[in-house]
Amino acid sequence: MSIPKITQYPLSGALNNIENKTTWKIDPKKSILLIHDMQNYFVNFYDDNGELIKTIVNNIVELKKWCVLHAIPVFYTAQPGNQDQKERALLTDFWGKGLDGSDNKPDIIDQLKPTDNDVVLNKWRYSAFKKSNLEQTMKQSGRDQLIVCGIYAHIGVLSTALDAFMYDIKPFVIADAVADFTQEEHTMAMQYISKRCGNVYTLEQLKKQIPSKNKVSLEAICNDAAVVLSMPVDEVDADEEFMYLGLDSIRMMTLIQQWNEKGWGGDFSQLAQAATLRELYNVLVAQASIDHDEIHSELA
Repeated sequence: MSIPKITQYPLSGALNNIENKTTWKIDPKKSILLIHDMQNYFVNFYDDNGELIKTIVNNIVELKKWCVLHAIPVFYTAQPGNQDQKERALLTDFWGKGLDGSDNKPDIIDQLKPTDNDVVLNKWRYSAFKKSNLEQTMKQSGRDQLIVCGIYAHIGVLSTALDAFMYDIKPFVIADAVADFTQEEHTMAMQYISKRCGNVYTLEQLKKQIPSKNKVSLEAICNDAAVVLSMPVDEVDADEEFMYLGLDSIRMMTLIQQWNEKGWGGDFSQLAQAATLRELYNVLVAQASIDHDEIHSELA
């Protein structure tokens, strides 16, 4: 009646014969990442020393970094500990009483600890949409794509993907960033999703869809400024005011255009208030995380 101890299976075998029926493409401006049920309680059913769970965790860490780089908000699901049995209802018949609150069992594993920019949803049923405001939050923020990773593939991941489809939200499941009880159940879930309700990709296939952005850095900003000023980069002082540095409005417009082409963005009215390259850098970094702040405020 409880979750079985999970033995190793080759992850590569679970990725065979996956053919997506649709040709959906991920748009970072319309996506949310959902890290599904990566709590100590559920992860501990895997062999701690096994390559399967190590690979899955490492891939989810990498996937989250990629999403943060592309300003894709990160959501988690986590089942509460010591659930009231009336609230738990029919789940008890299949899985017993569920998590207790001891030994940090309900906590997200240390490698994937949520940050202040992330959102953690209470998980009450197989689907992350059940008894949560995930659908409402996505619709209000104009996001209709859900990238899903975590455990277990044929239960919560599959149910969440199917529910997303029912809500006209496109689910994208990252096949080598999810795990299951067995290779057969893992493969079944990926094949069902790819044929009936979503797209299934590996982590590398996902990355190839969208080239990585050039990361905002103070060094890169100073290098660009040195080029437009026709001076050695070691003579560019990030804390010197523009009028003394020689950055007039025309040169600044040239730089801003270059940075937009790199995908850094930046609101011109805010950039115009900066007086030094360091202040410009701080504005660009803040702008890069604005999508996270906006989506987080929906739940405030």
